[in-house]
Amino acid sequence: MWLNIPVLSWLWLRGRCAKCGCEISVRYPMVELLTALGFLAAWKFFPPQAAVFLWVLVALLVAISFIDADHLIIPVSLTWAGSAVGVLAAIVWPNFPRMAGGCDSWREALIQSGIGWAAGFFGLWLVVELGKLAFGKKAMKFQTPTAWELKEPAGESDPLSFVIDGESIPWWDLFSRKSDRLIIETGEIRVDGKTHGGGTLVIRETEIELPNGAKHSIEKLQSLSGTATSVVIPREAMGFGDVHLMGMIGAFFGWSGVLFALFASSIFALVAALIGRIGFGRQLPFGPFLAMGALTWAFGGWRLWVWYLDFLGPLWQR
Repeated sequence: MWLNIPVLSWLWLRGRCAKCGCEISVRYPMVELLTALGFLAAWKFFPPQAAVFLWVLVALLVAISFIDADHLIIPVSLTWAGSAVGVLAAIVWPNFPRMAGGCDSWREALIQSGIGWAAGFFGLWLVVELGKLAFGKKAMKFQTPTAWELKEPAGESDPLSFVIDGESIPWWDLFSRKSDRLIIETGEIRVDGKTHGGGTLVIRETEIELPNGAKHSIEKLQSLSGTATSVVIPREAMGFGDVHLMGMIGAFFGWSGVLFALFASSIFALVAALIGRIGFGRQLPFGPFLAMGALTWAFGGWRLWVWYLDFLGPLWQR
């Protein structure tokens, strides 16, 4: 039991397993410490009936942030659970959906929570759809035929990958939708070691279509490789996990919290990209920044919203 005490056990064991001596990543105490600090802040700045729900939110946001940072995915099961807790929180503590002003009753709070969820989910969904239209394809051309292959996953939790010109792209980044297609203009195609002629190869999430129209299930393939003169790679401007996460944030903090979190997260992401020198077109997990934006709103950011509305008030009256 004492080996599982958050942070303290890791320090006591000096970052190594008590039985085998293998190194335990510093990431574990970092996650535990971050969660504990969030719990402490919620208890200090909010009444108990609100702090309990914020504990759930903090735990979910920390988990989602680290999962998204590692795998570029956000588990929808976590965001759906969080949305339900956000609605319940609005009933128990009506100030949640509109921390900048509060609600007069739990019924009004429930309505505001629903509006917030819809604003977060459908608002960001629209951004994703527009982004797909604008940036939904990445075209690559090569002066000489370039080798490509489908690479088997290294572990059980890893995805199949498409590798070309030294770049490895996970399967879940290629096929976010049923309509997504990876199109390769090939000089040569090798299916299970057998060479086929060149032409247009179409790869979908579960099958491939050869230039002659023959189709093969990807699950039944032992290997697939070849050379390419050009390739069109499907991609998303933003993942659908971010859409669900934005809905969860809206369920807790209403539409005003959605606007603030989205604006603040964009600023955080821009600063991180500049500091990390992440160029345009490179993938950057957005979930952690949405989480930061939501927590910024909860722990005082809403006061900026109040100040902003008070500042605009005299201007509207002119």
